[in-house]
Amino acid sequence: MVNQKKIRVLIVDDSAVVRQTLSSIIESDPDMEVMAVAGDPFIAASKMSNEIPDVITLDVEMPRMDGITFLQKIMAQHPIPVVMCSSLTEKGCQTTMKALEYGAIDIITKPQLGVKKYLEEAKVTICDAVKAAAMSNLSKRKAVKSAPLPSRPVQEKLSADVMLSKGSSSSAMIKTTEKIAVVGASTGGTEALREFLQALPVDCPGIVIVQHMPEKFTASFAQRLNDTCVINVKEASDNDTVLPGRALIAPGGKHTLVKRSGARYYVEVKDGPLVSRHRPSVDVLFRSASRYAGKNAVGVIMTGMGDDGARGMAEMKEAGSYNIAQDEKSCVVYGMPNEAVKHGGVDISLPLDKIAEKVVFICKEHVAGAAGK
Repeated sequence: MVNQKKIRVLIVDDSAVVRQTLSSIIESDPDMEVMAVAGDPFIAASKMSNEIPDVITLDVEMPRMDGITFLQKIMAQHPIPVVMCSSLTEKGCQTTMKALEYGAIDIITKPQLGVKKYLEEAKVTICDAVKAAAMSNLSKRKAVKSAPLPSRPVQEKLSADVMLSKGSSSSAMIKTTEKIAVVGASTGGTEALREFLQALPVDCPGIVIVQHMPEKFTASFAQRLNDTCVINVKEASDNDTVLPGRALIAPGGKHTLVKRSGARYYVEVKDGPLVSRHRPSVDVLFRSASRYAGKNAVGVIMTGMGDDGARGMAEMKEAGSYNIAQDEKSCVVYGMPNEAVKHGGVDISLPLDKIAEKVVFICKEHVAGAAGK
């Protein structure tokens, strides 16, 4: 077997503790190595004059130059996959949302206190974020297909069974005049969701979304989308009704399920273990849609690393839903959609800019058919 080239990572953070902890985490993974560390962007630029890293982890708040300014310079001069390292504060969340707009691939979170222990506990998440960034479809990498990185059993990978047992679609009404959409996304999903939601009309079906994102970041994310979309976008709260013209985004650190009471669809937001190594998990959302919405649901799976959502989407298809995957060319990382296709749960793969139109068309066709019965 040919040895695969390791992912070389440049760590940029003004905290020596963070630099040391991230270095230990990255070096512990046989697929990665630390190219260099830097206490600020000026030192990082000096390191990069000798060698270009495969991925940069970049702090937001630093002396001499902040991470957002450095990110803009990187993307303008020599685009490199960047994973932002942000504090779990309201200000940090809002700033990091801007970084994702500017081209950052993902977020590593850190608290203001106890950062070493927190990062060590998030080892799997951090390694996955860096690997996903290395596989991302930036312009300089489009001519080269990234080989899938070998998956290694790091910890027990739980299924949606721990949150909701797989059942028949008997809990779903056979056909209603109201249809809902459920959407799953991960790496690269913040910008993909923005484009998707901005393309939806005010009378679009009710939507529930799981975007892999840390706790406290989803509220800022939802608010930014609400400010730029004609539909209403909010972070989901327990018992929120799924309404036409509104998108509910699962809060970070909580699982979100779709439930039905009579003809009313609503969400249940609850604690639970990681599922497919995520919380919220797309598999949990999709399983609940298969069970409680069945034929009345449209599933959408977007850019992201891993296979979260693939099994749930297959269950949705069994229950009669129509499912859409983002196509490879428009994905930042063609992982989750590819796995959903392999599991047989996808009806059609489409470019990102065609998904909103298709969702609306399917739902209007469904409503017209139900009204004519």
